[in-house]
Order: sequence, then C-alpha cells, then structure tokens
Amino acid sequence: MSSPPERLEGTVDPKLLEILVCPLTKGPLEFDAARQELISRSAKLAYPIRDGIPIMLPEEARKIE
Repeated sequence: MSSPPERLEGTVDPKLLEILVCPLTKGPLEFDAARQELISRSAKLAYPIRDGIPIMLPEEARKIE
C-alpha cells in the first residue's frame, strides 16, 4: 500500500478544492496561497487555512471587497 504523495507546505489538495464550496453561497472557492485563505467572491469572504485545514465557518472568515 503506497502513501499519498507529500504536498508542498502551504498548499491545498486540488481534489479538496474541487469539492469545497462556500457554506453561505454554495459557490466555488479560490485558493490564495500567499494569504493561506480560500476566497469566496460571491460571499466576499476569505476563509482561513490553519495547519492545512480550511476553517469553513462564516464567523471565522475575513470580509473582503
């Protein structure tokens, strides 16, 4: 049994990005590697990623313009 390939530190699994959606709008998310956030343009929110785990709680998200 082989282990999954190691991801670079500070990246998000592309398969995870395919299934994650904004909890408010159910719209797509964009990964911002520089800020370690998942961006929901429709909700104007940026969800933080802490220790490689997306925090998909609207109350934890940062408002963006």
